[in-house]
Amino acid sequence: MKARRFVQLDVFSAAAGQGNPLAVVLDAEGLDTAAMQSIAAWLNLSETTFVLPPSRGADYRVRIFTPRQELPFAGHPSVGTAHAVLDSRMARPRDGGLLQECGAGLLPVRIEGEGGGRRIHVRSPRGVERGADPALVVASLAGVRAGALAPALVDNGPRWWCVELADEASVRTMVPDLPAIANASLATGAVGLAVFSHCVGEPYALVVRAFVPADGIPEDPVTGSANAAIAALLHAKGRLPARSYWASQGREMGRDGAVEVAVDADGEAWIGGQTQTVVEGVIRW
Repeated sequence: MKARRFVQLDVFSAAAGQGNPLAVVLDAEGLDTAAMQSIAAWLNLSETTFVLPPSRGADYRVRIFTPRQELPFAGHPSVGTAHAVLDSRMARPRDGGLLQECGAGLLPVRIEGEGGGRRIHVRSPRGVERGADPALVVASLAGVRAGALAPALVDNGPRWWCVELADEASVRTMVPDLPAIANASLATGAVGLAVFSHCVGEPYALVVRAFVPADGIPEDPVTGSANAAIAALLHAKGRLPARSYWASQGREMGRDGAVEVAVDADGEAWIGGQTQTVVEGVIRW
């Protein structure tokens, strides 16, 4: 039974215990898809990643699994895996960046700073709004005060229902109807539902919550792909709070995640933040 290097990280946080946990298997070559899915189900975190040799000129290849399925892209796994690859010296930055290979293609990674204050940003696949009937999503939000934007299904690898609520309090106090959200997600090919609101008088511009009950994740603590999908939607509608801003996520779960979101001159969304290494060891499977 081969021992493979393993780390568990806390992503989008300046301190351990405040962000979104991520498991990374650093020496994943030789594991097949079934084994990867079994490991992810056993660990039961929102995502587990597996680092492999690149096949298309990237610095490394990563496969991303929830407890129930593989994803072509996810934000906190991409940021966290880049952190793990750098710390393990599996790759070194070139011109302040890396190139990640994943199911969604080749994605550039930008690195700022070193040590505990290092911030890593990944460019999300371009978010595209898909045509879908929002009736089931609207039904799952009965009694919740809606914002100005209509619900939108945004595809940036995974598909997210992005729904603006009236204000920060509406987001923070929302009691999710998890069976209805799961039903809406499965019926429309979405990974989950992300609700958000603009904020006033806070150091963060947006507050976000994300629910993925169809994958056995009632609420995700801090979600990179959902924040990138929201940024793509706001950019398309002319509602971005700024070209670069912070989003707050996770307080309702006892966390305090901080996601740095930026939309560049080409309209591409970048997401990033700090990552903390919490566990280092080996996994035998």
